[in-house]
Amino acid sequence: MNVGRSGYRVFSANSTPACTELAKKITERLGVELGKSVVYQESNRETRVDVKESVRGQDIFIIQTMPRDVNTAIMELLVMAYALKTSCAKNIIGVIPYFPYSKQCKMRKRGSIVCKLLAAMLAKAGLTHIITMDLHQKEIQGFFSFPVDNLRASPFLLQYIQEEIPDYRNAIIVAKSPSAAKRAQSYAERLRLGLAVMHGEAQCAESDMADGRHSPPAFRPSCGPPGLELPWRHQAPFPGIELPMMMAKEKPPITVVGDVGGRIAIIVDDIIDDVADFVAAAEILKERGAYKIYIMATHGLLSADAPRLIEESAIDEVVVTNTVPHEVQKLQCPKIKTVDVSMILAEAIRRIHNGESMAYLFRNVTVDD
Repeated sequence: MNVGRSGYRVFSANSTPACTELAKKITERLGVELGKSVVYQESNRETRVDVKESVRGQDIFIIQTMPRDVNTAIMELLVMAYALKTSCAKNIIGVIPYFPYSKQCKMRKRGSIVCKLLAAMLAKAGLTHIITMDLHQKEIQGFFSFPVDNLRASPFLLQYIQEEIPDYRNAIIVAKSPSAAKRAQSYAERLRLGLAVMHGEAQCAESDMADGRHSPPAFRPSCGPPGLELPWRHQAPFPGIELPMMMAKEKPPITVVGDVGGRIAIIVDDIIDDVADFVAAAEILKERGAYKIYIMATHGLLSADAPRLIEESAIDEVVVTNTVPHEVQKLQCPKIKTVDVSMILAEAIRRIHNGESMAYLFRNVTVDD
């Protein structure tokens, strides 16, 4: 394909060489060259972007994979998008396979919905469309003021199970928490396998610590003698009003709903980062009789000591896609395997540029997937 006449360019916004691998694979599949640009950090850690070719009136796709330094990667993406906007690019489409801060998509105590803030920042920088993969919550798409294509990695992971796991017909799909049950059910139904759900482990739920929603407290001392009344915020509720108290949560002992004895256990999730929960789940499954344990996840962040913990655990294999670079972790732990998803990302880019329907990429995808 003649890059000069194709009407679009593909750029990588990463300053780290390891993060440009996915961009190179995508451009190879598209038959185009990676756009000429320089992204680097000044000595004072400011991000600088220099676009080395004309982008006027063209569709520009920015591929940004997220390394461990997430905040720098976000800044690189914002600066590049703004540089392309001021260079009169027609459309600026962000290809962000793993969308950062996606776990911070709900209000917790006096925090903030950082994911919504990031969506607003990307729109302000000039992005007009985003291609991503397996958002932590599908409702995140509502934070954006422009179109979002949330692709699925499950076809690639399902294919890996069928082709690379011997005797997968003797497997059972496991959700390591009730919140992951829908995803696990989707895999189980497509593979015609059984389903097991683990319940009772520590989850990322709201803490029972006091916050503003428990104010004013149900019981307070009376107002005190005249002239020494307590401020209004320390007084008891109005007379006659007695609010019901929320019962404190008490996590039950870890249980497995479903028979995993003598089976291959395949735990499915969207993100594997801190692996402590997965290691604990694997130990429980081993105790229940599972003879092999696989973990399938879209985004392999594998932070901190994850490779060492996986290597020392009862987990036999961790399978993730290349939405996040993890070559260093693979060198530290041979149990980590990678599935390439550049094919679907390249096809999404081609269809968006040509104005074709994206329905083909979402065939047989249901609301719960």
